[in-house]
Amino acid sequence: MPKAPEEAPEATQDMPEQPEGSGGTRWRRFALVAVPGFVAAAVLGGMTTQGLLAASFAVSGDSFKMSAESLEGNGFSQYGDVANSVDGSARPVGLSTINTAELDDLCMSSLWDLPIGEATLVINAGATSPVQGSNLVIDIEQLQGNAEFSAIEIGRDASTLDKAEGGQGPAGGFGLQSDSITVSDMQLTTWAVTSGSLRLSGLNLAIKPGNHECF
Repeated sequence: MPKAPEEAPEATQDMPEQPEGSGGTRWRRFALVAVPGFVAAAVLGGMTTQGLLAASFAVSGDSFKMSAESLEGNGFSQYGDVANSVDGSARPVGLSTINTAELDDLCMSSLWDLPIGEATLVINAGATSPVQGSNLVIDIEQLQGNAEFSAIEIGRDASTLDKAEGGQGPAGGFGLQSDSITVSDMQLTTWAVTSGSLRLSGLNLAIKPGNHECF
């Protein structure tokens, strides 16, 4: 009797594994945008350059300082939020959004603890012509200075804030907003700053041994 042909084994196909979803952080990148006549090529404490407000990043484990002779902004909002750090810690901040801003005599500094000792990244700009920024978002830990607001609303629901583009917070959250904000002798401690554009006139960047913070 002829031998019955063996059945061919069923073809098998390995299905590709689906990549696991990755959760994004809520923190935005700090954009130092090159413009004609000015070059901004600094990175503060773990920040990366990106020209998009919607992008996000985890903040570094260190805050940094900003000071200015004056800040003048149009379209301001603020509400409470949380800065999540790469070390797993979380810190409360006042997330502040300004549509357009000009800053005179701006200083930014980040103190570094290096194997050879302390060093400070110092950025100065706007001594002769104001620094100009649009769609600024600042995670404020502390702010000192003399402030003036126009048409201010304090205690408004954060989800209904409408004077700064993209400056809405969670429903039920405490918020404030104003048509404009002016701060003289500003001293600010922050965990992150982003800007849709930032024009740094008279830029001077230096890394100095020791502690040389703005204030």
